[in-house]
Amino acid sequence: MLNKIAKGVVATAFAAVLSTGLQATEGGGGAYPNGSEGFMAGAVPPPGLYYLNYLTNYSADALMDNNGNEVGDFKLNATANVSRFVYTSPYKIFGGYWGAQLIIPLVTLDAKLSINPGPGTVLDGSDTGLGDIVVDPFLVSWHSKNWHQAVGVDIILPTGSYSTPSATNIGPSIGRNYYTFEPLYAVTYISDEGWEVSSKIMYDFNRENSDTNYKSGEEFHFDYTVGKHINKDWTVGVGGYYYKQITDDEQNGATIANNKGQVIAVGPQVQYNYGKLSLIAKYHIETNVKNRPKGNKAWFKLIYPL
Repeated sequence: MLNKIAKGVVATAFAAVLSTGLQATEGGGGAYPNGSEGFMAGAVPPPGLYYLNYLTNYSADALMDNNGNEVGDFKLNATANVSRFVYTSPYKIFGGYWGAQLIIPLVTLDAKLSINPGPGTVLDGSDTGLGDIVVDPFLVSWHSKNWHQAVGVDIILPTGSYSTPSATNIGPSIGRNYYTFEPLYAVTYISDEGWEVSSKIMYDFNRENSDTNYKSGEEFHFDYTVGKHINKDWTVGVGGYYYKQITDDEQNGATIANNKGQVIAVGPQVQYNYGKLSLIAKYHIETNVKNRPKGNKAWFKLIYPL
């Protein structure tokens, strides 16, 4: 395990803020920023062009092993400003509106891990810049009185800065240096009384990192929200995410056992609508963590039609 940790954090730029890790999948975490979606997760907006901005911070002071115990002296802080552009066309496929999206993250990541007695400092450094860009050319959405649903396939591109881990390079990298293909299903139900249940469900297929011959395992995860629409302006609720790595990692064709990550998070959230502008604030506390950092996330989200 220490050898894997020493090979470093290779965190997705977009996901670095939310799920940066040092174990479970190469560099830990996953390509998706767990917890980013909440209220109205299944309600892709009607035909038009929309801008969404996510400002988020993830901080952790514990790194958990396969038994849920802390490993070494660990500190992690990641901040991202993410621009998301969503286009919904007037054209329909299978009765739903066809659309597409583009996600561009800017990330600052700081991490340090020391193990004493033992190898000492195995990770120490920072990285700032453009992260791994996400595109989805196939986003189809359906709407009815109480139900909203959407399907798509996000493609995470290895555009973020990346340095191959070595004995002299023990700093984290923003980029993951491999492609991830992520089919998704999002759904929202709103009762006539204003109660809402929403979820975005995803499954990740990771390609191999050609620089390290490392192939991260497949991952299942979902965001969830339960809330109440008080009036046309205010919505309050609780939400979070669940993450579980399904298959083992492999390096040079050999399976890496006992390193599958998992985490559950929960916390309060609130949304305020001001004209065309929507503002959302969330806070997530992680628990039941294995093979990942354990920390807290703060989210501020803006939605505006262009």
